[in-house]
Amino acid sequence: MPDATVHRYRHPGSSKRTARVTNRGRQVDDTARAEVRALLGDRPRDRDLLIEHLHLIQDRYRHISAAHLAALAEEMRIPMAEAYEVATFYAHFDVVKEGETPPPPLTVRVCDSLTCEMMGAKALLDELPGRLGAKVRVVRAPCMGRCHSAPVAEVGHRHVVDADADRVAAVVEAGDHEPECPAYVDYDQYVEGGGYRLLRDCLDGKRSADELIELMQASGLRGLGGAGFPAGQKWRFVRNEPKPRLMTINADEGEPGTFKDRYYMESDPHRCLEGMLVAGWAVEATDVYFYLRDEYPGVRKVLLDEIARVEAAGLDRATRIHLRRGAGAYICGEEGAMMESIEGKRGLPRNRPPFPTQVGLFGRPTLVHNVETVYWVRDIVEKGADWFTGHGRNGRTGLRSFSVSGRVKAPGVKLAPAGITVRELIDEYCGGMADGHAFKGYLPGGASGGILPASLGDVPLDFDTLADHDCFIGSAAIIVLSDRDNARDAALNLMRFFEDESCGQCTPCRVGTEKAVKLMSRPAWDGPLLRELSAAMLDASICGLGQAAPNPLLMVLKHFPEDLR
Repeated sequence: MPDATVHRYRHPGSSKRTARVTNRGRQVDDTARAEVRALLGDRPRDRDLLIEHLHLIQDRYRHISAAHLAALAEEMRIPMAEAYEVATFYAHFDVVKEGETPPPPLTVRVCDSLTCEMMGAKALLDELPGRLGAKVRVVRAPCMGRCHSAPVAEVGHRHVVDADADRVAAVVEAGDHEPECPAYVDYDQYVEGGGYRLLRDCLDGKRSADELIELMQASGLRGLGGAGFPAGQKWRFVRNEPKPRLMTINADEGEPGTFKDRYYMESDPHRCLEGMLVAGWAVEATDVYFYLRDEYPGVRKVLLDEIARVEAAGLDRATRIHLRRGAGAYICGEEGAMMESIEGKRGLPRNRPPFPTQVGLFGRPTLVHNVETVYWVRDIVEKGADWFTGHGRNGRTGLRSFSVSGRVKAPGVKLAPAGITVRELIDEYCGGMADGHAFKGYLPGGASGGILPASLGDVPLDFDTLADHDCFIGSAAIIVLSDRDNARDAALNLMRFFEDESCGQCTPCRVGTEKAVKLMSRPAWDGPLLRELSAAMLDASICGLGQAAPNPLLMVLKHFPEDLR
């Protein structure tokens, strides 16, 4: 709350000074105060819930007014400046200053990330404003995790896949803008299939943590969010740290081309939840924070319902579950930025060391896992480490969930052996190339992983196998390019994405991505200058965003010189 101060003033026509006590700084509007209190109800006013409370205002009023922001800051007893800097950091909060006109009540977002751009997003963005009129705001948006059905638009909270102007207009006119919940394996169905038996055994003392950690290590399961750190080793590191310990689930898969985690959360959420709770039990985490990207409103509805059933069954008695909602910031997929966001702050990456296993969320030792990583826990424990390592090709072991989009006949999530090549993936799992398209190149790891030509289509896809080509698999997001696509245009699209999503904390990334976009937009690329700029970004950026942003442009310079002419 702002500090109170005494103002002394004279009434007109009087020599007597009168004392008046008011708050220093912005005065809180009584109506806004009452509205914010009504929205929060009996919810805690804890500092780490700032983003959750901002969502309440945004959802109710479709924007966040200066009056509501000041009232929320007062209610949570935090400085107005702190509330403002957090609210303006995230793309999904529409902060309206005093005197500004609020946005229209309905917003239509059109994804302009690479696959959607390939499938016609630019034309859709050009057509929709005139088609929908001034009462609807149309904005470009980054990847929505539905690349297999591009182009994609979001009307309010309802997604329109394979979108064109007619489909979007029909949803706008229908008036139902709430998210759709897909069909999925619910709690009863999951339990009927043997679900939560493993967790109950753990809670009842029939399993030991050391036994499970050894199984995880024997399976070779690695973090499937992109970093690839051995899961069992991470469990052991966290378990060896002092209590209390915490856990987070990173469900903020914002990498263009990635949608596998959404698929697993939508189709079999309890397999993810059980794996999460087993891991939390193994490291004796008192609480787990499930950080879900805001672009997945349907998944959020599913998780709210199903987590409530887990809690009702008493399965959270060892590890309490907190579902936290992102607010439109790709950078929060980086684990340090994610933890800052969970704490109710701007999503700025943290310097390392210390690592999260030692000093993580709220300063406690923290186990950080991706959705797909915990998805495999139950199968590995029940079927054995040998079952998991029994899969693989080309000398690699394990299974990988590939998010495949672009110029193939059957895009989607493809569960395939680790080490499969992109040619094998296209031919055996995707029905081949789309009609009339010839294989030209591919992105092996989404926006960050680089771009490789078709001549390198026989390189095994797995952790570390692409390093010799200055690329990496990351979250296994495969975007397939054809002879109708220009690699230069693809790299420029990706760099614009990085420019938009840079958190701005470090100069090499903040300025470097902006400068790269300008240089790449010129009729002719200045190769030496772009390489020099890339070296500065690679060497000096704080986190992986700035370090990986130059990868696509460097690959175009190396492998696609014909597209630069």
